[in-house]
Amino acid sequence: MVGAGLAGLVAAAEAADAGRRVIVLDQEPEQSLGGQAFWSFGGLFFVDSPEQRRMGIRDSVELAWQDWLGSAQFDRPEDEWPRRWAEAYVNFAAGEKRAWLRAMGHRVFPVVGWAERGGGPADGHGNSVPRFHITWGTGPGVVEPFARRVLASDRVQLRFRHRVDALEPGGVVRGSVLEPSTVLRGQSSSRTVVGEFALSAPAVIVTSGGIGGDHDLVRKAWPARLGAPPARMVAGVPAHVDGRMLAITERAGGQIINPDRMWHYTEGLQNWDPIWPNHGIRILPGPSSLWLDAAGRRLPAPLFPGFDTLGTLRHLMATGYDYSWFVLTQKIIEKEFALSGSEQNPDLTNRSVRQVLQRVRPGAPAPVEAFKRNGADFVVARTVAELVDGMNKLAGSTLLDAEAVTSVIEARDRELTNPFAKDAQITAIRGARAYRGDKLIRVATPHRLLDPKAGPLIAVRLNILTRKTLGGLHTDLSGRVLQPSGEPLPGVYAAGEVAGFGGGGMHGYNSLEGTFLGGCLFSGRVAGRAAAADVA
Repeated sequence: MVGAGLAGLVAAAEAADAGRRVIVLDQEPEQSLGGQAFWSFGGLFFVDSPEQRRMGIRDSVELAWQDWLGSAQFDRPEDEWPRRWAEAYVNFAAGEKRAWLRAMGHRVFPVVGWAERGGGPADGHGNSVPRFHITWGTGPGVVEPFARRVLASDRVQLRFRHRVDALEPGGVVRGSVLEPSTVLRGQSSSRTVVGEFALSAPAVIVTSGGIGGDHDLVRKAWPARLGAPPARMVAGVPAHVDGRMLAITERAGGQIINPDRMWHYTEGLQNWDPIWPNHGIRILPGPSSLWLDAAGRRLPAPLFPGFDTLGTLRHLMATGYDYSWFVLTQKIIEKEFALSGSEQNPDLTNRSVRQVLQRVRPGAPAPVEAFKRNGADFVVARTVAELVDGMNKLAGSTLLDAEAVTSVIEARDRELTNPFAKDAQITAIRGARAYRGDKLIRVATPHRLLDPKAGPLIAVRLNILTRKTLGGLHTDLSGRVLQPSGEPLPGVYAAGEVAGFGGGGMHGYNSLEGTFLGGCLFSGRVAGRAAAADVA
């Protein structure tokens, strides 16, 4: 097993339970067990779950598959296996996924979130209903059952600081032993080589992740359909997410497909208390903030906060600038701002009911307030003129004009004089509040941005945040890596992000959110079980 992230742990646990002996290799130290999943918000995609039904949500496999196809937009000959993986995953999410996890002690927060809402036609991109189930314990809560199974198994050996440099026929892996490292989880570790190793096995499963930590690789793969690659980005993943095993497996004969498909966020913040280099945190926004481009122009419908990630990215890159702005009020930030990541949600991560209940009280969550006070991307002011002055100073430009920004805000505010409006964002806000989960904890009561009682005014500079690789190693439904000929590469399997979460790109062009961790779980389970059966 090459990689001790979530997909690797799942595959190792499943193979060990099938009676196979497993060696897990990872270039990072043992404190990074679980990889990127540990840092995640722990969101999982379920279909027609008991939590959905309790919240009054009517979901179905048919609706979820319609949403998946509308988002994936499969259009290439090589999408045959990705499409099969996608269909299998949607059925898994509607079937045994929840019971399988629950049997290992996994639990979810009872309020289901509505992420990536799309906002276009019924058969277009986006989730038609809320499906984002937050793990009770966030990312660590997802990793925990599989780490426990692996650590308790006498069939599994964990060898950290073992970096694979070559994959050879016959299941041989060669690599370098790196010097011991005591850095904290996520921090950059030494690459000093102190030895070499060579191992052989009847099956090798590659679970090494994507390329999001190497911005040069991201720019190299950046597709023309998203515009020019950003000159500046913040890193949503640690530096060790370097994509090395993609090239190594390709040299061994495996095929990479859809390398131009990727998933990056437009609502990134510079972390004021960073763990890894250029550490970025994503805002998980409710729908009420006014979104302006770098020049102060309002983004068009349906590019509202939380609706269409890549549609927004494509629009912003066409402006010629790699940043944008949220303009909002204290009332909005208190209810609508959440920050992605286990460390930014200590109440959910620590499974503290008492702390979670504080979210419905006045005031923003403590991590959000800390970013507002200390973050480099925040401006707080009492008037629009003061706000715009601070925004220009922060951006080091004179792009924004106070009168023009005031005009945009006032036009939006006039739409709130009646309980109906032609403004599509106002309509979307009111529609969101029809879902009681949003009304309870996620969407602020509609109000004028210039209402003094809702203030002060807040502007947030939003940066492009690298995150996920949607393409990867081409695999069949057993997780076997395929060669360019379409034949399996003997003894080599792949799972997780390195395999585009299954097939080499089961998301197609877009994600429905909550599907990345689930893709690691599903593809890791499939590959672990298949490899164990094949070497019996």
